[in-house]
Amino acid sequence: MSQSFRLISTRTLVDCAMGRVPADLVVRNARWVSVQSGEILPHTEVAVKDGRIAAVGEDVHQTIGPNTRVLDAQGRYLVPGLLDAHMHVESGMLSVAQFVRAVLPHGTTGMFIDPHEIANVLGLRGVRLMVEEALLQPIHVFVQVPSCVPSAPGLETAGAVLGAEEIREALSWEGVIGLGEMMNYPGVQYCDEDVHTKLEATRQAGKVIGGHYPSPLLNHEFAAYAAGGAMDDHEGTRLEDALARVRNGMRAMLRFGSAWHDVKEQVRAITEMNLDPRYFLLCTDDSHSATLIQEGHMDRVLRHAIAQGLPPMTAIQMATLNTAEHFGVSREMGMIAPGRWADMLLVSDLVNFSVEMVIAKGQVVAQDGKLLVEPPALHYPDWALRTVHLPRALTAVDFRLPADDSRTTANVIGIIENQAPTRHLHMNVRPVNGEIQVDMSRDLAKVALVERHRPSGKVQVGLVHGFGFTQPCGIASTVAHDSHQMIVIGTDEEDMARAANRLMQTGGGQVVISRGEILGEVQLPIAGLISSAPAEQVARQAESVLEGFRACGCRLNNPNMQMSLLGLVVIPELRISDLGLVDVRRFQIIDVLE
Repeated sequence: MSQSFRLISTRTLVDCAMGRVPADLVVRNARWVSVQSGEILPHTEVAVKDGRIAAVGEDVHQTIGPNTRVLDAQGRYLVPGLLDAHMHVESGMLSVAQFVRAVLPHGTTGMFIDPHEIANVLGLRGVRLMVEEALLQPIHVFVQVPSCVPSAPGLETAGAVLGAEEIREALSWEGVIGLGEMMNYPGVQYCDEDVHTKLEATRQAGKVIGGHYPSPLLNHEFAAYAAGGAMDDHEGTRLEDALARVRNGMRAMLRFGSAWHDVKEQVRAITEMNLDPRYFLLCTDDSHSATLIQEGHMDRVLRHAIAQGLPPMTAIQMATLNTAEHFGVSREMGMIAPGRWADMLLVSDLVNFSVEMVIAKGQVVAQDGKLLVEPPALHYPDWALRTVHLPRALTAVDFRLPADDSRTTANVIGIIENQAPTRHLHMNVRPVNGEIQVDMSRDLAKVALVERHRPSGKVQVGLVHGFGFTQPCGIASTVAHDSHQMIVIGTDEEDMARAANRLMQTGGGQVVISRGEILGEVQLPIAGLISSAPAEQVARQAESVLEGFRACGCRLNNPNMQMSLLGLVVIPELRISDLGLVDVRRFQIIDVLE
């Protein structure tokens, strides 16, 4: 049973409300943001006992005893703790504890996480690690079991496979709230047996099915996906996407992460079309550590949503009550009311929304941006730290692209700045000494996928356009959605080999090498995805990687994110996997050279 659902003594809360036992904490002189009624009530007092709210009203003096801590809110707003409806901890390159440490001062007191990334490397036992660490935290961290591992069977090889039996087992674990985003929407539409068995197991468990529908088609194909049981979706980018989801009974999760900015267009469904906001939620999906440190977390999302014209009350409801109701936990959190966990924020201005104090599970855990508690961390075993498996050191020869003809056409991955999709480009290339060379004058570089989960030594080499490199370089990453093999890009085969070998040595992460010199590096020894270091340190290391990209001539906004998506074989048009170059529109492996 999750910490959030442990049996409470209602008699103790009743006794406290009646004045028979003293409260642990009383907050006075607050303006109560009552998301359940849509009111802001002045001169409010709240009594807290055993981490939960015993009483809320104009006067709770009867609950004050000699050892009760009395906190004067000084007329500030008392807001429910913020809930992130959908996110991946691994995107911050942080452990669960370090992610909580970074977001807690910003007012996040609950997260619904999908550990899809670590599952692709470590399988079910990797998910178990995340669940165990989630249960230790001073806030509520619920886990959804990853539904698609691998994300594209037959087109890639992940480090593990989660079938229906593994899903069914994990759904019974303490702290697991549902099934993670069902990315295999064709499998839903065409009644793939494994996919529908997972959906049915989640329904039988009475838990939430997460959605993932990136297709722009909103006809019968979308209706079929909704009929399959997905209860929410965060992949919408347009007004019509938000309308379709809500009208079809799904929650529209509007995301505002480090790279995905999808609130502005979709929120028009509320601000311009006056739709009822109850089926709209806010989430981040993916937040880099630098974003967390420099800009915030769910408080950042709130500020952005309000700036798009949402009334503050509506925006707060979308980040608290609406999320709690969707996941079936509104009896536990999502509002300031008796019986709920005492997760509350003190804020002076609801529009600018700068969190001044955070109370989580009845304890003052952060004040004025300073953390007052240290979230407990999990000890990671050796098998989670040694995940870059290569049978030997790589050399420049491994990154050759042989060609026999004097002139040929190449299928090239085309980067689209600030977007996840790629273009399928056709470029003329001329072999030199029996191989295809990079051509910086045409922005043509090499991309390779190195199989790292099993010591096969397999290296698939292709071509990529759009990074804008002007210097010899090699850049490698074990953050490579979704299977998280090793992606290597560059203009110099020696540097590419050096970069790959460096990640084998360090256990994973991202590294930029030019002319044999390391220009930037972030080390991620846990599954090649995560660091146990604080977010501030990881952010600095990640920035060194971006500086390395710039030193090599790249001017993209998020080049490390673009690199990490080159293996994402579930989003069109062209990707690379351990099986070869993937035409995602046709779901086929194709040749690099025609």
